[in-house]
Amino acid sequence: MDELTLATGPPANGGSCVARHEGRVVFVRYALPGEQVRVRVVADHGSYWHADVVEVLEASPDRIDSLCPIAGVDGAGCCDLAFAAPEAARRLKGAVVANQLAKLGGYHWCEEADASAEPVGAGEATGWRTRVRLDVSDGGRAGFHRYHSAELVSDLRCGQLPQAALDGIGDRAWPAGAHVHVALDDDGARHVVQSGPRIGRRTATRVVEGGYEATQRVGDRVWRVPVTAFWQAHRDAARVYSELVGGWAQLGDGMVAWDLYGGAGIFAAVLGEAVGDAGHVLTVDTSRGASRAARAALADLGSVSVVTDSVRRAISAQSRRADVAVLDPPRSGAGREVIDLLAAAAVPRIVHIGCEAASFARDIGLYLGHGYRVEDLRVFDSFPLTHHIESVAVLTR
Repeated sequence: MDELTLATGPPANGGSCVARHEGRVVFVRYALPGEQVRVRVVADHGSYWHADVVEVLEASPDRIDSLCPIAGVDGAGCCDLAFAAPEAARRLKGAVVANQLAKLGGYHWCEEADASAEPVGAGEATGWRTRVRLDVSDGGRAGFHRYHSAELVSDLRCGQLPQAALDGIGDRAWPAGAHVHVALDDDGARHVVQSGPRIGRRTATRVVEGGYEATQRVGDRVWRVPVTAFWQAHRDAARVYSELVGGWAQLGDGMVAWDLYGGAGIFAAVLGEAVGDAGHVLTVDTSRGASRAARAALADLGSVSVVTDSVRRAISAQSRRADVAVLDPPRSGAGREVIDLLAAAAVPRIVHIGCEAASFARDIGLYLGHGYRVEDLRVFDSFPLTHHIESVAVLTR
């Protein structure tokens, strides 16, 4: 398609920068604000275009040599901000969240120019990831997807991962169409599990190295979580979020908490310890594997009930009001139906976690519409080298 020379403006949600050409908005990937770039238009949506940088003519002072050797326009889609200095990337992410909150949520967090995401743990830009899923090509090579493409990049030197994570994985032949799940657990062991390919109605799972479950720790508590199930990818994220949720929940003896989209029960653990034997914590998730891990890890907490069901049905079944609800929904967010149920249940305190800026902002706006107010809000750079973030807000009514 067409090539253009553009001046880039502010960051947009999704990892692009906004530029304009003859009045039309152009979302430019692999650019930073304030650059002069030559781009190739890759998608025409009528009122706006998407484009990739072909050449940087005038670079931002925040542009650095890429920290991921396989990412970029013609590479893998893994690390779409690997060319931005880490501090600058955090400012861009904060600005995007501030923009989305104002635009979609009707909430002023801070000025975009003053916004920034916080580092997680020590804040290393590389080598922070402990879990990854690779897909397998028709030729039997494991790889990362190119951006929005079915094509795979079989060079596995992603900057997010420690070298030990994928040693030898690229040398093996795998069944076409399979998924390769790799986890480095908190005991230093590597686990490799192959799932698929799907044959008829059956999807086979095979342990290639280590075990099917990985050992994960938060404080003194131990989880055994399937390698194919969800656990926070950043090695420090589970601890950081658990401590934050525990503090913001403000629970005491005998109180009631709902842990919604609770996964393996990371938050249910700290909530259960806070409410004591006289209290009650309901943790809900649709994943049977995550629920099994939660039941095993939280077996000593008699106040915690683990339910495998939808959040909507679980809330509707409760006869006792929660003092606090903690939500960690998928990228699509909680949405109107769940937030309406929380408001109808008169939950006075809510801790809401979101990993996508637009859906998080929309959800915040839904809470505001029910009379909640934001007591505090923080944004974390939980996925360095990428445009992804984790936002956490505590709301009260």
